Amino acid sequence: MLKKIILALVLIPTLVGVFLWQVQPAWWVEAKAEWLADFNAEREELAATWRNDGLDFGRENAQAACLDKALNDFDGCTGFQCTVNHGRFLNACLETAAATENFCEGVPAFREEPTEDDKSWAKYACWDRNIRGEGCRLLMRQQQLFCSDGKAADASDAAAPASADG
Repeated sequence: MLKKIILALVLIPTLVGVFLWQVQPAWWVEAKAEWLADFNAEREELAATWRNDGLDFGRENAQAACLDKALNDFDGCTGFQCTVNHGRFLNACLETAAATENFCEGVPAFREEPTEDDKSWAKYACWDRNIRGEGCRLLMRQQQLFCSDGKAADASDAAAPASADG
């Protein structure tokens, strides 16, 4: 008898899920659309908050302080959303921050496809700061992009063959 109860507890929700997935009644489609709209609005609000925090911090600090704060606050953070949030903060902060002498010294040029040297630079920059988390390397790429004036060094290489064909 217990096996039948367990089977029913597993089978009924599974069948309901398959039904909703296959048939997609109007109320289900509306509920999904509403959830998605709410989710996107929440993400947009969160993104604006991180950006505004970065702009505010940058107005009162230098570029090096922006990078230090983003990396130190990021330390130990896991997950994609956490990396994205700290990246938004860093980008916005660098927009309004006072220049730091030698901030871009030793920073390799940004490339759409990072070279092994680029990857090594980012990895050791994180290790030297004792920052944990794979996303640290992505934050260091934000510094590369900033120091390259927002242009990829390999963008002109990629555009040249395309313009030669046309």
